Amino acid sequence: MTHLPSDTATADSPSSEQQPQSEIAPASAEPRPNYRLGVDVGGTFTDVLLVEETTGGTWRAKTPSTPADQSVGVRNGIAKVCADAGIALSEVAQVLHGTTVATNAILEGKGARVGLVTTRGFRQVLQIARSYVPGGLAGWIIWPKPEPLAALENTVEVDERIASDGAVIRELDEADVRAQLEKLRGRDIQALAVSLINSFADSAHERRVGEIAAEVLPGVPVSLSSDVLPELREYERTVTTVANGYVQPQVKKYVETLASELAASGVAGELAILRSDGGLSAADAAVAAPVTMLLSGPAGGVTGAVWVAEQCGHRDLITFDMGGTSTDVALVQDLNPRVGRETQVGDLTVRASSVDVRTVGAGGGSIAHVPELTKALRVGPQSAGADPGPAAYGKGGTEPTVTDANVVLGYLPAQLAGGEITLDVEAARTAVAKVADAMGLPSVEAAAAGIIDIVNENMLGGLRLVSVQQGFDPRDFALVTFGGAGPLHANALGKLTGAWPVIVPPSPGVLCALGDATTSLRDVSARTVLRRFADLTGAELVQILRELGDEAGGRLVEQGLDRADQTLGFQVDVRYHGQGFEIPVEVDPASLDAPGTALDLLAKHFDAEHDRLFSFLLNVDHELVNARATVTGPRPSVAAVTLAEGTGDPAAALVDTHPIHVSGKQLDAKVYDRAKLLAGDVVAGPAIVTEMDSTTLVLPEHAATVHASGSLLITPLEG
Repeated sequence: MTHLPSDTATADSPSSEQQPQSEIAPASAEPRPNYRLGVDVGGTFTDVLLVEETTGGTWRAKTPSTPADQSVGVRNGIAKVCADAGIALSEVAQVLHGTTVATNAILEGKGARVGLVTTRGFRQVLQIARSYVPGGLAGWIIWPKPEPLAALENTVEVDERIASDGAVIRELDEADVRAQLEKLRGRDIQALAVSLINSFADSAHERRVGEIAAEVLPGVPVSLSSDVLPELREYERTVTTVANGYVQPQVKKYVETLASELAASGVAGELAILRSDGGLSAADAAVAAPVTMLLSGPAGGVTGAVWVAEQCGHRDLITFDMGGTSTDVALVQDLNPRVGRETQVGDLTVRASSVDVRTVGAGGGSIAHVPELTKALRVGPQSAGADPGPAAYGKGGTEPTVTDANVVLGYLPAQLAGGEITLDVEAARTAVAKVADAMGLPSVEAAAAGIIDIVNENMLGGLRLVSVQQGFDPRDFALVTFGGAGPLHANALGKLTGAWPVIVPPSPGVLCALGDATTSLRDVSARTVLRRFADLTGAELVQILRELGDEAGGRLVEQGLDRADQTLGFQVDVRYHGQGFEIPVEVDPASLDAPGTALDLLAKHFDAEHDRLFSFLLNVDHELVNARATVTGPRPSVAAVTLAEGTGDPAAALVDTHPIHVSGKQLDAKVYDRAKLLAGDVVAGPAIVTEMDSTTLVLPEHAATVHASGSLLITPLEG
């Protein structure tokens, strides 16, 4: 069964689809098949993509997600896709999984009861926080301050003190530690976080507290800030460590249950979990540091988009993932996603590396409404969700949504997937008519066009956040669109941003699962340095970075990745001496071979980044704040799919002609079956391209060229 072209779609039964074998170039030899499974769990569906590395052959499956126990949906999807591929579960070499377990624990407030151990005098570190109130002017008047993940009554102080340079000011009072931990035992805590002041400089006191906790609180998992985030700034370090403890029991239960059930069902391959920064962690490493996987889901989509863009010959891209409720965007330079130093989930912001994804409340299910006071059309952030969903789905929805507007304008034909899906056009028109009546518009089509224009502008705002606001011109990037609803709006977003080509990958609705299947192991080590360049030599900087690289590389060795297969990357946080913030700067590993020039190169790169962001420089000394080393494993050798060569004429894929409304005019759009398109075929707009999990709109005066890898490349027609 084929699914509705939006992430808010629902289905009566699971479905799967195999990549047409005619699209796969024959292998020159007969090597032993090697199968990798990418699994992405969404709010409505669990997407599974099985990849055979040698040929690039893929099999896809969508099964309903099971929020009560996500592992059920994962197991169902894996069993389904393996059956369709005709392989045994034991033939799967790796299961690579993007999960929202940690994210949901935070959003739903269903994490563990966390006890917090701090240095005497710092018990209210989470309550004081950073005194920052989100929102505009006077936003604090109505802002409900979120409760910390560790309650004040579950926070204790211990007698100790370490200076910022690592000197012991006051020895740890172990008798006091035991007494304070006894208090927490009476509070029935489920996880313990230890964050002592300046532990980034010397972790000895924290480690001793952890040892005593193992005696006083047996079975309670302990998170040490010197392990989770060995950097200065006590609030960021503490809130990140507490968040790690908050989600750890749920993540541990989920990962261990899934691993054991996969093994019991016959899956012999290893289980790895996607990190927020787009890398992979072995299952046990993910359990130890679950705070690194809070944005596991969106990171998979960005990783998949990078893989697709590379096949098309593009290295600089903006990703655009439009689902049913929201749209995620990110920027990629030279095939490297921009990775931020903070991860935000709901009201919680922690200091953990993640792909710099920005989210706007605009999706296929976003509801359009006209406030009585202003009579100005608004779209979102409220969403019709999966139940009842948009009115066009015929499941009881009555509010006008973006999907309904697409139906009214003809962008979503009433009959999809050869008649397997029927959209309720009249219900969509009735819903959108509410907007037309409220605004006094002459037609339902005019109201629908207004809805589409506004949601496109909302998404343009998100794209500008990762491009123009960061000093990048979107015209220098390709736009890779995915998600169930993304390809319907991609051509319009290309016009608004000037980002060409617009790349629509095959099976855009399951691209996150492809990202999971095409990423590699990763680990990060960090350290606070806090030295002015005048007090630091290049040799000392090189030594620090190499030590961090050895630490992270050692952990990957424990996960089974040989040193010879590891790639090192370095990043440092630099500021002008006296500034209250720092800027992350990449360090070229080759510069480590010339320590004498390392600091000069670093200062030069920092000045360039500071000038790009703020358009000025300061004539003061530079200061190194933090240093980090990132170690990654080799990318999987997944062969690219190669379509059979066509003549350029897509007539063989033409299935229908359908009226659409563009710029106030009614035009006839040709409807194509994407599975029948061949490499080099050119689909001239206006046109609609349908497939299993999405629908692509090609606007007039634009054309979509079918790339040999299967992607559609939309560009304006010349002249």
